[in-house]
Amino acid sequence: MIMKRLTQYAQGGGCACKIPAADLESLLANAKMPLPQNPEAELLVGLETGDDAAAVRTHDGSAIISTADFFTPVVDDPFDWGRIAAANALSDVYAMGGRPLVALNLLCWPPDQLPYDLASEVLRGGADVVALAGCHLAGGHSVIDAEPKYGLAVTGVADPDRLLRNNAGRPGQPLSLTKPLGLGVLNNRHKRTGEVFPHAVETMTQLNAAASRAALAAGIQCATDITGFGLLGHLHKLARASGVTAVIQASAVPILDGAAQAVQEGFVPGGSRRNLDWITPHLDPRDTPEETLLLADAQTSGGLLTAGEIPGAPVIGELIPYTGHTIIVQR
Repeated sequence: MIMKRLTQYAQGGGCACKIPAADLESLLANAKMPLPQNPEAELLVGLETGDDAAAVRTHDGSAIISTADFFTPVVDDPFDWGRIAAANALSDVYAMGGRPLVALNLLCWPPDQLPYDLASEVLRGGADVVALAGCHLAGGHSVIDAEPKYGLAVTGVADPDRLLRNNAGRPGQPLSLTKPLGLGVLNNRHKRTGEVFPHAVETMTQLNAAASRAALAAGIQCATDITGFGLLGHLHKLARASGVTAVIQASAVPILDGAAQAVQEGFVPGGSRRNLDWITPHLDPRDTPEETLLLADAQTSGGLLTAGEIPGAPVIGELIPYTGHTIIVQR
């Protein structure tokens, strides 16, 4: 099989290829989605707070969690891309305090440009991680597309009284982060140079299952996962939904080896810069230095951000009463 550089067949890469946050919020606001007639389940978490997944309570009292996530190649190795995409999709369930039950493949493929052998490797990588999660993989959907994309639709289950939500943060709670930042800039460097960063791949393929269980065991109620909108973007959504201000100690935020150098050398993806543009009006102070780019870096399969301490995860800040800005970055 001839190895092709998958990242060269995609305009964006990983979660950095998301529709920009400001555009997405406007798009959803204009969609004006109607409420269902005679719904079969009670909606617990929907669009209102921009949480990680949807959750409904069924008639028997269970909470069903539903999510879908897919993206263009973030690395050139097809097996690793599949693993990363699967871990990223499963993360939405873990970020809500749930356990994944069943997943469906979502595959878009350009057969005139890339052989199906590569697609098989992508699917094999996804299946490997889904099996590790103790989740069934049962079919899916595929289409011919000009750009390769892969991900999962995932259904999970949770205790409706112990859901992790992004609107449950309260003043006085510490903020913990379970994975380091810098995935966006390292992936962009990989795309542009072909350099491989095994520690970044290891980070992206790590499931957030243990972090989710630890959060629940600690009695934490507020969490989100850090993906395409970066730490600052997802933290802004959490603070806005909770009606608080988040104070971040930049020096306490863990950063992957090589990420700061990648920023200095200009390997910053467009998604990270768009994140910073979107979040800057909500920062205090607004004239933050270039280093803030790493805090806004578009992550793929990042860690959990929790309002509460998780054993082994660094505390990077705290929530305080609302000050007029959703985030204060301290150096």
